[in-house]
Amino acid sequence: MEKKTVNVVGAGLAGCEAAWQAAKSGAKVRLYEMKPKKRIPAHNSSDFCELCCSNSFRAEGLSNAIGLLKEELRAMGSLIMKCADMTRVPAGGALAVDREAFPRAVTEHIKNEPNIEIIEKEIDTLEFDCPTVIATGPLTSDLLAGKIAEFFGSEGLHFFDAAAPTVTFESVDMQKAYFASRYGKGTPDYINCPMTKDEYEAFYEALVTAETAEIRDFENNVFEGCMPVETMASRGKETLLFGPLKPVGLPDPKTGKTPYAVVQLRKDNAAETVYNIVGFQTHLRFPEQRRVFGMIPGLENAEFVRYGVMHRNTFISSPGNLTAAYETVKRKDLFFAGQMTGVEGYIESCSSGFVAGINAARDERYIFPPETAIGALAHYISNTQITDFQPMNVNFGIFPPLEWTGRKPKKADRKEMYSQRALEMIKNTEFFERGQ
Repeated sequence: MEKKTVNVVGAGLAGCEAAWQAAKSGAKVRLYEMKPKKRIPAHNSSDFCELCCSNSFRAEGLSNAIGLLKEELRAMGSLIMKCADMTRVPAGGALAVDREAFPRAVTEHIKNEPNIEIIEKEIDTLEFDCPTVIATGPLTSDLLAGKIAEFFGSEGLHFFDAAAPTVTFESVDMQKAYFASRYGKGTPDYINCPMTKDEYEAFYEALVTAETAEIRDFENNVFEGCMPVETMASRGKETLLFGPLKPVGLPDPKTGKTPYAVVQLRKDNAAETVYNIVGFQTHLRFPEQRRVFGMIPGLENAEFVRYGVMHRNTFISSPGNLTAAYETVKRKDLFFAGQMTGVEGYIESCSSGFVAGINAARDERYIFPPETAIGALAHYISNTQITDFQPMNVNFGIFPPLEWTGRKPKKADRKEMYSQRALEMIKNTEFFERGQ
């Protein structure tokens, strides 16, 4: 019997996961990627799954929904999770990866899979002769973005994403900074730069008055989950103190006291030579980044490896346009995956690629139960009752409520119950064996 052919357009996290799962389902996959022939400003290498923003895949453990989603994907043989675990770097209670080793590992696996053919070509059409997954992400080229907008009958929605700057470890003044993880959870993998009230107020004034790069029309809508630090600061003088500069749980070992504000830095590579400034996505001009961020205690002489940059992100209004299989309502065998669908985050994008990939290779669609993290996301993006659709990270708020008898469990216990319920359902899927 001849193998079914599946196209996957885009070799980011969603596209590579989709291609891998379709191949493991027995399909012959044609993976289209415009790199290295064509790049956009956010691209720096020719590897697949290049991380344009943070190198963190966020929290581990079953007490949070993103940790649960990782466990579900691991249990079902996710390529992204396999490579992330292979290339992880210490990050306390979070999963962070080496920025160069991770995409290299994914690329090697994809290139060595006999059922995947890699075609270096830019796609500018939605007309295909076989099931196709569009996973070109928030950085979709103008030509294809235009075709997608035309297909859905609207101009779509736009938001901008911001990448945080990175600095060398040796340039950080560790006489002022210190290693710690918040609340003592996990290993002390974060560099913490403490600020007094006077230091914070001076930094704040410099930040909100700093010169920003020109904002283009498509960058006018801010996504709350990835907001430029200067935009966050403009919302109020204390906003940062409840966000990325929150000092709670980070006492300075030199004084034993909690600082007024704390800036955290996280490892960006396995060699521990480069750190990124956590939560400092920015649209400031490069000289302004050097000036303003140099006011942070410990970073006065910081050597910047990469400055923060801005780039376009695009997503469609998925409810009514996509099903829980990530298939278009308008046309059978056309799927979308990744942040373009309205799932927000690296692992969430991987999740959508997993679902789209296995369904593109099947004759009958498989819909994951909404009680699972992977299913909760799929049902969220396809829920036609949502009138103001916005990108969403996975969270227990989009899961069906728990049922119990007697006294209501504590919040922490309820989170564990959500996770245990989900993992039991994953064990009963036909894909569970892929991760064993």
